[in-house]
Amino acid sequence: MGCEPGLDRLRRGRRRRGGGAAGRQRRTHGAGRRRRRGYPRRPGARNRCRQPRAPARFRLRLRPASAEARLGLRLRPRRPDLRHRGAHRGRFQDVTETDRIARAYQELEARAGARWSLANRGNQSILNERRRVFRRLLERAGWLPLGDRRVIEVGSGTGWELAQMVELGGKPARLVGVDLLPDRVATARRDYPEIEFHHANAEKLDFPDASFDLVMAFTIFSSILERAMAQNVASEIARVLKPGGGLLWYDVRYDSVSNPNVKAVPRSRVEELFPGLSGELETVTLLPPLARRLGPATPLAYPVLAALPPLRSHLIGLLRKPR
Repeated sequence: MGCEPGLDRLRRGRRRRGGGAAGRQRRTHGAGRRRRRGYPRRPGARNRCRQPRAPARFRLRLRPASAEARLGLRLRPRRPDLRHRGAHRGRFQDVTETDRIARAYQELEARAGARWSLANRGNQSILNERRRVFRRLLERAGWLPLGDRRVIEVGSGTGWELAQMVELGGKPARLVGVDLLPDRVATARRDYPEIEFHHANAEKLDFPDASFDLVMAFTIFSSILERAMAQNVASEIARVLKPGGGLLWYDVRYDSVSNPNVKAVPRSRVEELFPGLSGELETVTLLPPLARRLGPATPLAYPVLAALPPLRSHLIGLLRKPR
């Protein structure tokens, strides 16, 4: 529909002021006086073509929270300088990478400590699925039961994951944990006194070469944002690993929207960190923010959703060192 002149308005003006030349003259003189005196132009003087506005029920309203924010992950590549996000507030400015990691974990525990509670059915499903995959990988390698094999976990935290190796036949005296945070090491020593725990930086492991049959690295490289430090830790892991030994890997493949201190570790990055190791990585673990919201439907919904590869947030695998 084209833009029509305001005929109705003109007709109404003629009826009010009188039609013909006299009416046009009065209207012209009035408009000239207004322009000469600096008055603004009458709103209806120009006939503008406006598109009709859609009824309210047909209008599209955009929500401020995107799907990525609601799910808690970032599907697009992260900007390379997010390690310094918040530096203008003085949080991580002029600190070492080890200090940044310590502060980040302290903030995470204070802000989201209950998020990983096992009272949530989604967290239970995540844990059970991960255990099943670990057992399958070790069985395929012929390492079950673990027996006298020596196992070390880099970034052992409170020691809970390492203690689960006892269920796979590992001997507590052959298990070793290393963590950067002293309070976590103290908690692990208190809860699992039969296991050996060390407070140390994984860039320099105080163990001889080829000391361990199995190294566990669970979500530690995603917390190391400095590439040089990550490469140093990877080199130490490869050094203490025996020929024919394996690295049990589990880490995220998506960036986190809610936590800028977590960086995705895709397959290409794993190959870059461990060029001397070989093995297959597979996707696992339904997106945790989604899994925690399944509620009573978790037993039925979790396997169905976890079968969709884009919804799997982690990579898992056993990488072997050649003999």
